[in-house]
Amino acid sequence: MEFELMENDILESLEDLGYKGPLLEDGALMQAAADGASSPEFTKLCAWLVSELRLFCKLEENVQATNSPNEADEFQLEVSGLLGEMNCPYTTLTSGDVTRRLLGQKNCLLLLIYLTSELEAARMLSVNAPPKKAQEGGGSEVFQELKGICIALGMSKPPANITMFQFFSGIEKKLKETLAKVPPNHVGKPLLSKPLGPVHWEKIEAINQAIANEYEVRRKLLVKRLDVTVQSFGWSERAKSQTDKLAKVYQPKRATLSTKCAISVAHLLAARQDLSKIMRTSSGSIREKTACAINKVSVVFYCYNLIPKVLYRENFVCVMEKHCFQHMHVQYVLLLSFPPFTKANKLTHFS
Repeated sequence: MEFELMENDILESLEDLGYKGPLLEDGALMQAAADGASSPEFTKLCAWLVSELRLFCKLEENVQATNSPNEADEFQLEVSGLLGEMNCPYTTLTSGDVTRRLLGQKNCLLLLIYLTSELEAARMLSVNAPPKKAQEGGGSEVFQELKGICIALGMSKPPANITMFQFFSGIEKKLKETLAKVPPNHVGKPLLSKPLGPVHWEKIEAINQAIANEYEVRRKLLVKRLDVTVQSFGWSERAKSQTDKLAKVYQPKRATLSTKCAISVAHLLAARQDLSKIMRTSSGSIREKTACAINKVSVVFYCYNLIPKVLYRENFVCVMEKHCFQHMHVQYVLLLSFPPFTKANKLTHFS
């Protein structure tokens, strides 16, 4: 009887929220909830609710639908991070073994009730919320940037009837006056020295977008490898009792790893010539400052003496698989830990 009431509440909420999926059919929702995280249809419904919820709430965590029951553990790990960020009050969904929380019908129905109620509340709050007042000058991001430039240069507030040409001419004049007060090489020469037209800027923007898309794909791959590695830490019997502690430590750090690239054409305009200097990480002077325990593991991997000269074929394969996995793990840990490229951290070439 309890499950039937929960099913009716969920179905009514899904219809009100505009869900048009197959789980509205008779008995489909209960069957999907019984299969839990092993049901792709159940995970698709959860992913849809979370995607709708992210339109109204600033959530770092996200939930992806699965394609097979083999992805159930990864789905439950994502849900655990999401519920932790949302401060879910249901302890049965936030405590215990992460890989077994969504294997029962009751917990799955409870999760759907929680997500649907949160989405309904978010939509109602967005309707009742007063419209945001437009900021001065249209409230655009461009206006805020120009305002910051004027403040940084110590310029007074421009009059309301000033033209854009006059405004930018005033900024240029103030910049020249400020640069005249500093040493000649204080700022450095620009990396981009030739003037470009609108066609060139469009091509540069397209190139930057293509590189950003490739960066995002690579970043997602590295983050996915990290998730899988952390998930594998809980496979042993000893580690299963420490699953909650691992999630508490890992999830906040995982939430800070963004896959988006923040580099824009503005960074190209601001780049100085010192950014193009290439430093070899294998040179003696650089190695004195960059040598560390992790780097030594990567270097040792390539040493010929690491693997004995005489090995049976089976042993050779095992040793190679072991050390290849170690090297791959070191690679993405290093990449994830790299700071963004700045003037203080010049572009480095790996050789």
